[in-house]
Amino acid sequence: MRSLIDISDLSVRELDELIATADDIIANPDKYAESCKRKKLATLFFEPSTRTRLSFEAAMLELGGSVIGFSEANSSSAAKGESVADTAKVISFYADIIAMRHPKEGAPYVASKAATVPVINAGDGGHCHPTQTLTDLLTIHREQGRFDNLTVGFCGDLKYGRTVHSLITALSRYEGMKFVLISPEELKLPSYIKKDVVKKKGIEYVQTTDIEDCIGDLDILYMTRIQGERFSSRDEFLRLRDRYILTPEKMVSAKPDMAVLHPLPRVNEISVRLDDDPRACYLRQALNGKYIRKALILKLLAEAEEEKKNGKPRIHNEEHCCDEHTGCIMGNGFGSRIGEEICRETPGEKLVNVIKCDNPACITSTEQELDDIFRLADPEQHLYRCVYCEKKAFYDKDAEQK
Repeated sequence: MRSLIDISDLSVRELDELIATADDIIANPDKYAESCKRKKLATLFFEPSTRTRLSFEAAMLELGGSVIGFSEANSSSAAKGESVADTAKVISFYADIIAMRHPKEGAPYVASKAATVPVINAGDGGHCHPTQTLTDLLTIHREQGRFDNLTVGFCGDLKYGRTVHSLITALSRYEGMKFVLISPEELKLPSYIKKDVVKKKGIEYVQTTDIEDCIGDLDILYMTRIQGERFSSRDEFLRLRDRYILTPEKMVSAKPDMAVLHPLPRVNEISVRLDDDPRACYLRQALNGKYIRKALILKLLAEAEEEKKNGKPRIHNEEHCCDEHTGCIMGNGFGSRIGEEICRETPGEKLVNVIKCDNPACITSTEQELDDIFRLADPEQHLYRCVYCEKKAFYDKDAEQK
């Protein structure tokens, strides 16, 4: 069953198709008013959310469907100790598609393996948030009219910001991209993303701690908040919280058509005095989230119906599945678990219950009887990555055997 766990699960062609569908939904809303009649979306939100949960629910309702679900873990059987896998199995009896947010990295992937309906990752800890990336892509396309030859600045929390990680992965597949990474040293982009995505694709990038030095070069400025919930030390959070605040004064040096995006919620990193600037796109961006989620729901339900009709899972098709296997587990060295269902030619090996994932945020730390599975990412360095959270581990099988 096709699900969306990571943005790389979608090929460039599929991204373009989703954006085209969203544009058509915006232009012709009545055309889609009953597209999901008699279909149910289950929103399983194990941690707080406003925009993501409500935009999913609004999207389904405006498509003529209905919504069931919960908005916090305490309102579900998770409070009694029920596993993610069991929850997904049971909810599959009641709904046609699931949107799940969970604080543990890899939880939506576990759900997708257990469910008999499509599962959409609505955010798993500090890991992935693919529908926010789709929202970002639709906004960039509607504001700039293209994805190629753009200089994109990412500012703020680049270490824990799952929206940043996913958007960099998505944009790296287009030609002529340049990234400007603006953050304090403590919140720099993780090295594995720079190595496995940015450097691997040969994308030009610069790192800086000063937003004013580079704002005049940007076509897109992607602001993020410093996420207090991701810090183990409150003192460290308070020290970094006010590092970057975008004001009208700083925007004087920016291009007249630069677009300012933000995944929201905003705390104080963008002054409210900027809201009336036509370059401030973050509120339009929030609205775009509803439209792109409509397009995604329609796509996954249509593919699920196709599977039921044919009586078998969809088979590997490079043109449909990925670009040079970037949508497969081994294509980029991490992520894209959907490759296990679609791409039956995925190379490489996996280790089951040989390496223990030591990431406390990984779903393996809490899920009952869940195998620790690591896939080979770099044979030369004997580097493996956890299929749930992408935590890296080194394991030399030959040395162990000696």
